[in-house]
Amino acid sequence: MFNKFLRESNVATVILTVIRLYLGYAWFTAGLGKLQSGAFDASGFLKGAIANPVKGLDGNIVYGWYVNFLESFALPNIDVFNHIVPWGETLIGLGLILGCLTTAAIFFGLVMNFSFFLAGTVSHNPTDIFLGFIILTAGYNAGRYGLDRWVVPFIRRTFGRDKARATA
Repeated sequence: MFNKFLRESNVATVILTVIRLYLGYAWFTAGLGKLQSGAFDASGFLKGAIANPVKGLDGNIVYGWYVNFLESFALPNIDVFNHIVPWGETLIGLGLILGCLTTAAIFFGLVMNFSFFLAGTVSHNPTDIFLGFIILTAGYNAGRYGLDRWVVPFIRRTFGRDKARATA
C-alpha cells in the first residue's frame, strides 16, 4: 500500500520532489565545494578509516572486508578517488535537483552514503540513507516533476521495453 502511494500518488510526487531537492542541494553543494577548492584529498579520510575502523561492542572490527578494500584498493588508487568523490557528489546533486535520471542518481548517492557509513562516518548519513531509500522505492514518480518526465520515456522508446515490443 505504501509502495503504491509512493509510486502513483500525485501527493507523493510533491513530497518526493521536496525530499529530492533537499538531498540534491546537499550533494551538489558538498561536491561543488570540493571542486572549487581544487585541493580535495581523500587520503587522510581513508587512512583514518583504516587506522580506526568501526568496532563492535566486543572490540572486534565489524566491517573487515571494507577496511581491506580501503587498504588494498582505494588508498593505492587515491588519485582516482580524489576525482570520483567530488564529481560524483556534484553530479548526484545535479541529477536530483533537475530530476534527471533520478533513480540512478539516488542509487549512486546511496552507494556513497553507505561507503562513508562503513568507514565510520555517521554525520547525516542515516537520514540521507532513509530519505534516499524513499526516493529509490518511488522510482519514476520521484522525478516526475523534473526532467525524468521527458528523459525516461525517451530512454524507454529508444533503448528499452518499448523498442523491444516494436521489433517483436
